[in-house]
Amino acid sequence: MQQQVSSWGRLRRVPHDVARPAFLDELRAAASAEGGARLCFGMGRSYGDVCLNEGGRLIVTDRLDRIMAFDRERGVLRAEAGLTLDRLLRVTVPQGWFAPVVPGTKFVTLGGAVANDVHGKNHEHVGTFGAHVNAIGLARSSGEVLTLSPQENTELFAATIGGLGLTGVILWVELRLTAIRSAMFDTETLAIDDLAGFFRLAEESRDWPYTVAWIDCLAKGGATGRGLFTRGRPAEGGGLDVHRAPRLAAPLDAPGFLLNAHTIGLFNAAYRRRPFVLGAKRVHYDPFLFPLDAVADWNRLYGRRGFFQHQSAVPTAGAFETVRELLELTAESGEGSFLLVLKLFGDEPSPGVLSFPLPGATLALDFPNKGESTRRLLDGMADVVLAAGGRLYPAKDATMSGAAFRAGYPDWRKVEAQRDPKIMSDFWRRVTAEAA
Repeated sequence: MQQQVSSWGRLRRVPHDVARPAFLDELRAAASAEGGARLCFGMGRSYGDVCLNEGGRLIVTDRLDRIMAFDRERGVLRAEAGLTLDRLLRVTVPQGWFAPVVPGTKFVTLGGAVANDVHGKNHEHVGTFGAHVNAIGLARSSGEVLTLSPQENTELFAATIGGLGLTGVILWVELRLTAIRSAMFDTETLAIDDLAGFFRLAEESRDWPYTVAWIDCLAKGGATGRGLFTRGRPAEGGGLDVHRAPRLAAPLDAPGFLLNAHTIGLFNAAYRRRPFVLGAKRVHYDPFLFPLDAVADWNRLYGRRGFFQHQSAVPTAGAFETVRELLELTAESGEGSFLLVLKLFGDEPSPGVLSFPLPGATLALDFPNKGESTRRLLDGMADVVLAAGGRLYPAKDATMSGAAFRAGYPDWRKVEAQRDPKIMSDFWRRVTAEAA
């Protein structure tokens, strides 16, 4: 069936031949079917073109969401690749188990979490999602069905963790869960006066497993980096209640004239000065780990033209100077973001060849699409990141040059060597074409 499909950033809608298999045998058949390039698509929460295959085949996995096995004693779960973290948590939380790593939204599939080797607010302590995967079922276009693990088909396993869905069709994932005593988190939020304050608090908070900061992207001069620093740890009590469905939804696309430095500045001031925002609180995991999920279709708030996200990781050496330069570029551009997140990555290794995190700092912020001026800003920010020895996150990217990708991921050819010859994405075409 021909459909127009877009990613979460809504920058473009492009035609695909879409298939939606309902059972694993249908998914295996789709992997090995005759025809041209194909690619799996989960919930479409990637922001750019890593989940698109314009003019080709898209295999949508949202109907493949069954739990195949759940060892409630050991906390080991095997499920089809289309199972979302949303549905997983509804089953596991009442049993006293939680996903070891979650990104900023629970509306991602297990297959997508593996393909992008997602990270969370607890990276310093537990690493990426892929570090907790026991095994992966993978179907190749040749008709082969393989089990991948750290002990079996090890090179293909390493290429599949963070491999952007290019090594084959992920059928199922076996994951080690984390034991919890409660669905609640004990948190503390503190004011940050400037960027030095962030790095100081981050250093002082290393015994807190979850940390993240919101930064006022328009603050300049001595106030650059001001914001709110939040740290948390799983609570010992409070019950094992699961999350609720979103209560709000963006009813329509926001008018473009609302997305300007003035309105963003007003929002940032109000957000930073919210009543009772500072101090210690016990909160449910849902607003702490997934605040944006409270509003369904929140990507519509950036208007019909969509939005870009810049997310970078820069090494510890020089992180302060690099992050400051990125914040200054953002503030000077006037194309700020309602959401700017800053945190530290740890040195926990990932098994994945193309895993994004590196020891240092990561900065993520959204930009409403204003055309060439936004692209120039993103290119300038990418130059700063690369000069510092950092990299950009493919799952969030829509503008990275091939040179920038290859500089940030020097082992990319290891994934290309393992790539299924019938699987391709718009992102991979874009960043590897001139190196072919």
